[in-house]
Amino acid sequence: MLVYKFGGASVSTIVNIKNAGEILRTQPNNHPVLTVVSAIGKTTNALENVAHAYYSQDIQQALDYFEIIKQQHLNIAKDLLTNELINCQNQLLDFFTEVEWLLHDKPVRHFDYYYDQIVCIGELLSTSIFSHYLTEAGIENTWVDVRDILRTNDNFREAVLDWDYSAQQVEQQILPLFQDSKIVVTQGFIGSTTDNESTTFGREGSDYTGAIFANLLNAESLTIWKDVPSVMNADPKQFDFATPLPVLSYDEVIEMAFYGAQIIHPKTIKPIHDKEIPLLVKCFLDPALPGTVISKIKTKIDTPVVILKENQALIKFQSKTYDFVGEQAVSELYLLMKKLFIKPNMTQIGAINFTGVYDHISDKVQQLALEAENLFDVQITQGLQMLTIRHYQPQIIDTLTSGKQILLTQKTNETIQFLMQ
Repeated sequence: MLVYKFGGASVSTIVNIKNAGEILRTQPNNHPVLTVVSAIGKTTNALENVAHAYYSQDIQQALDYFEIIKQQHLNIAKDLLTNELINCQNQLLDFFTEVEWLLHDKPVRHFDYYYDQIVCIGELLSTSIFSHYLTEAGIENTWVDVRDILRTNDNFREAVLDWDYSAQQVEQQILPLFQDSKIVVTQGFIGSTTDNESTTFGREGSDYTGAIFANLLNAESLTIWKDVPSVMNADPKQFDFATPLPVLSYDEVIEMAFYGAQIIHPKTIKPIHDKEIPLLVKCFLDPALPGTVISKIKTKIDTPVVILKENQALIKFQSKTYDFVGEQAVSELYLLMKKLFIKPNMTQIGAINFTGVYDHISDKVQQLALEAENLFDVQITQGLQMLTIRHYQPQIIDTLTSGKQILLTQKTNETIQFLMQ
């Protein structure tokens, strides 16, 4: 059993969809393949705009935004399909209705709930088109709504998997499908509650879905197909010195993910680590390239690994009474962060203040600052960069921080971080 995960770029164009189909057609040894597919291109971003407009009660704007998404997917289906076009259109219309039915009501619950009900549709649309294309191309497959398989709690936008129930559904619903078809196509990123309400695992959570299925299916490997030749020591879109890393350990990758490397979702490693399932990162544009193999084998990294995160917000929480910021105050602050599902990328604590650096997701950062004002004097600085260098060397530090104002520095033997303006 193999698990393949195709990211949004790999199904973003007609050419790429066909290319992904050929990867499945030509996979070696005719293994059964559980295939997890992300939303097409930037669809998730577009659906987020729908969710924000809807929650602001600009219903017409939300419908207008969604109409654009509908037409984009219908046009892809028309350009890609002939014999399967009607079947695909009918399925897409069912998913469109699922969102439009919601958009015609006024919001009465919290934003994160509506976010998940709307944004989850992206993966359902992409997999519908992809599955019908495979059928038209003579690649036998079965489409599955992952919401019938992966049960979660109701922590919308940061759902937690019910492993026991989901394992039972994989055994009862997924495994029998491979008796008739070598390929099962399903969605990443999403699940559902016991009340059949859609949930998501957080942005870029399709990698995590792939790891969940790899674990539950005891897969031979998990392959994540991307538009880069392998895992790199830096984002090639940001740094011209980016070079491939052909072999990595689970430990190194989870550190990279923790500090913000976009190549692998942070939650992905544990499910495959627990069963020692290798993770392959391959290029869908050229499957012949070796890519990166990630496994339990420890490897020495001689090349600095550079991670640059934009749009960071620095929040300084200072004692209102000039008392020490002790365990009680910090504990309350962390409980508040937990409630808002927001995590700091860097923290520092002083005698009378606690400093945190966060991805600037406006609603979360502003809400954290607002609610923390009951405990602290709060000051926010926005528009910052956080630079992380693992296996750092003096020369690369000087090069990457030259001309920048350093607001915070944090250093261990392996890793150095700078918050910069």
